[in-house]
Amino acid sequence: MLTRLSAFSSQPSAWRFTLAAFRGRRGRTAAALAGLAALCLLAGCRQDMQDQPRMVPQRGTEFFADHRGARPQVLNTVARGQLHEDSYFYTGVVQGANGYKVEQNLMPFPVTQAVLERGQERFNIYCTPCHSRVGNGLGEIVQRGYKPAANLHDQVRLSQPISHYFYVMTHGYGAMPDYSAQLAPEDRWAVAAYIRALQLSQAAPASDVPSGVTVRELKSVATETGHPDYANPWTLPTTAVQAYPPDTKQGTPALAPANPADPAINIPVSKPAAAAAH
Repeated sequence: MLTRLSAFSSQPSAWRFTLAAFRGRRGRTAAALAGLAALCLLAGCRQDMQDQPRMVPQRGTEFFADHRGARPQVLNTVARGQLHEDSYFYTGVVQGANGYKVEQNLMPFPVTQAVLERGQERFNIYCTPCHSRVGNGLGEIVQRGYKPAANLHDQVRLSQPISHYFYVMTHGYGAMPDYSAQLAPEDRWAVAAYIRALQLSQAAPASDVPSGVTVRELKSVATETGHPDYANPWTLPTTAVQAYPPDTKQGTPALAPANPADPAINIPVSKPAAAAAH
């Protein structure tokens, strides 16, 4: 065997012939495969998907019999998440006997501690720049030349039903823009509930205090704890401006009733509206 291999390897021409034959067969195979691939490619090169009926935005189409690309909404259907069966929850008003929208002093769901805490959090984020933490309408914007916001403790706001605050947050009022994009409906109701709690905290009668509980003035507590004497009457800063005369009513966005009074600065001695029903 070694002799035969040596004899074969000693003939270069034999090697060249064998290699050439191998290359020739491989070349023909590759050419055949390439030709087959080309045939497959040409066979699939059709315009069926390109030319099929389809819809282009803002254009007609041959796909439907009426040739309209924008399809009409199916009758008696609503988009997902827009059923809104409880209209009072989403609007804050009910249909009155006279046909007009009527606000109610009623919460659409029970008010719990978690609801009030959520309302306080949202109020401190979105409302305090204008209304301040205590709701007196002297937020930081007033010191920068903006119109004083509504004082949530004056006679007008104390007499308004709780759904009024939800309605104003939904549609805006006067110089206040709407906050429907920032606050979901449940958060607007939570803020409205917290506003009512805030009003009660600033004007709660002594009869609401449980027997045996001592009531102390905030001023004395601040003095004992070393805090500034912040329990003084609220006054406007010198940088505050009024966007309209004090005797002028605000506008009526969303056909809401006009505000009968300019935001008051001092809290009048008055009885707050009855607590909203749970």
